[in-house]
Amino acid sequence: MTTSASSSAALRRATPAGVLVALGIVYGDIGTSPLYTVRGVFASRPVTEDVVLGTISCVIWTLTLLTTVKYVLIALRADNHGEGGILALYARLRRLPVRRLYLVAIVGAAALLADGIITPPISVASAIEGLRILRPGLNTVPIVIGILVALFAFQQFGTQIIGKLFGPVMTVFFSMLAVLGVYHLGQDLSILRAFNPYYALHMVTQVPGAFWLLGSIFLCSTGAEALYADMGHVGRPNIYLSWTFVKTCLVLNYLGQGAWLLQHLGPPLGEQNLFFLLIPQWALLPAIGLCTLATIIASQALISGSFTLVIEALRLHFWPKVKVDYPTELRGQAYVPSLNWLLCAGCVGVVLYFRESGNMEAAFGLAVTVTMLMTTALLAFYLRMRRVNGLWIALLIGTYVLIEGSYLVANLAKFTHGGWLSVLLGAVILLVMLSWIVGQRVRNDLTEFTPLAEYLPLLQELSNDASVPKYATHLVYLTKSDDARQVENGIIHSIFKKRPKRADVYYLIHVHTTDDPYTRRYHVTHVLPNELVRIDFYLGFRIDHALNYMFRQVVTELVRNGEVDITSRYESLRGQDVTGDFQFVILNKTLPYEYLLRGWQRLALRLHGWLKRLGASETESFGLDNSSFVIENVPLHMPARPELQLERD
Repeated sequence: MTTSASSSAALRRATPAGVLVALGIVYGDIGTSPLYTVRGVFASRPVTEDVVLGTISCVIWTLTLLTTVKYVLIALRADNHGEGGILALYARLRRLPVRRLYLVAIVGAAALLADGIITPPISVASAIEGLRILRPGLNTVPIVIGILVALFAFQQFGTQIIGKLFGPVMTVFFSMLAVLGVYHLGQDLSILRAFNPYYALHMVTQVPGAFWLLGSIFLCSTGAEALYADMGHVGRPNIYLSWTFVKTCLVLNYLGQGAWLLQHLGPPLGEQNLFFLLIPQWALLPAIGLCTLATIIASQALISGSFTLVIEALRLHFWPKVKVDYPTELRGQAYVPSLNWLLCAGCVGVVLYFRESGNMEAAFGLAVTVTMLMTTALLAFYLRMRRVNGLWIALLIGTYVLIEGSYLVANLAKFTHGGWLSVLLGAVILLVMLSWIVGQRVRNDLTEFTPLAEYLPLLQELSNDASVPKYATHLVYLTKSDDARQVENGIIHSIFKKRPKRADVYYLIHVHTTDDPYTRRYHVTHVLPNELVRIDFYLGFRIDHALNYMFRQVVTELVRNGEVDITSRYESLRGQDVTGDFQFVILNKTLPYEYLLRGWQRLALRLHGWLKRLGASETESFGLDNSSFVIENVPLHMPARPELQLERD
């Protein structure tokens, strides 16, 4: 059995090692939520019995209905060949005859990336601020920025080594949550009434102004979307088993916080961090250290998740081409330099602007509710595709739209206090994705194709015409034509209408991005034996498009099978078995007379061109840096210009 097959088999069953890994990389965000969730409710609101019971009840039932039922029991089954997350779900649904379904996916993805800029600062800051109990007035901003910059700087080396420490650290952290919760729960068992959903409904509907507290309470479930996205790394069975332990620890800790509050009814907590008030003085420093490690792990999980999300968007053609590195051989682990430093700059900016984790809470949560609503919409199409009874779909989706819609409305109250930042970040990311998608579609609409058969005789003649200087022994073009019988006019223009490009063997390469995330196969069509070969690569949306490496692998296989001869055709070299040269031609398709297009088309093309210049080149994105290549300008589309028709004197 291959390593890949063994890994896939391991993901289909729960193992102690798999559960430990899941604890380390899946639950960082949701696991650190006790540091700030309940504190946000009582920062400026008096501590009353109704609000304490209602808050803890809301937390318990949010973890149950949103995280456990929606994500663990439903969404994890809506996988795409073992992969999870909103883009993986869309990849499974994109063949459905639903117009603009991609909009739902990219809105959710943009909101999730915006959340990735806010989560690391609030997580790390909430842990480091615990030091103020020991040293009041301590300026934590430099410490938080130092930790975040170091974390982002480390990404380029991969996280395989420190990743092995994540599981044990988070296991100790969750155990600490449970122990603290049980200790304070034993001092006031009346908090167990919070298991009754009546107290949640009573607070939201009867206590004046309590509805808006849902904006803070929602933070207890912000890691649910990350849980879904990380399924491909650890497997569904390991999440099922580990979530039982994690939820138990979280609920115990929230109950302990509620019990402590019931014993301290009265004025608001102000700047005091409720979580650290639960900890005995002698254990405070080690607890702060453990919480800091946990928040770093939570930040690391979100950073890695952002990389994965952008790579999926890249393969689905939702994101500009950017350079992607693979620093380790760990499955699914990648490093996107441009995104890494953009996230780093964004996180540092958030810390400098808000300074306190309490201030960051206003910007946190709003983006995630949007992502959750988009995931709910896609799940509706998934359930419909699985032919679930329409009544059950309406009941289920209606329930979650009501719950998540309530949280969204409550979070909108934070807009003027900092929520605008997550909306702005999400809008900018969405604009980037839309500009790339629309610009790409305009270019594709303007791309003209021609039947390849019409040019085959001419290609044969050119290949054998000794009067034309040979351009290369093997000439390779990348084609966007899904149909092997057609080819872009640009390629025809490059071969015949500019400097004629004579070669012994021509290759056309086309890449199909499949819905299966880890597909790696190819198909060869000998259009003209030993003269024109088309290679179709079928690659999953999580596979690195290293065409240089893959092309050489395919050519080696073709030579071994006697399907193609790559020996140099020059008489002086052929007898020495010297391999002929390979030349890639990268076409830069220009658009003459752009001003003739409609206004929105011109705008889309200009934004697309700007993003293309900022992103990686074709040679970088396809791994052709070490190949012999030329970049050639060819016209994308030559529109008719009847108004310029001339008459001869």
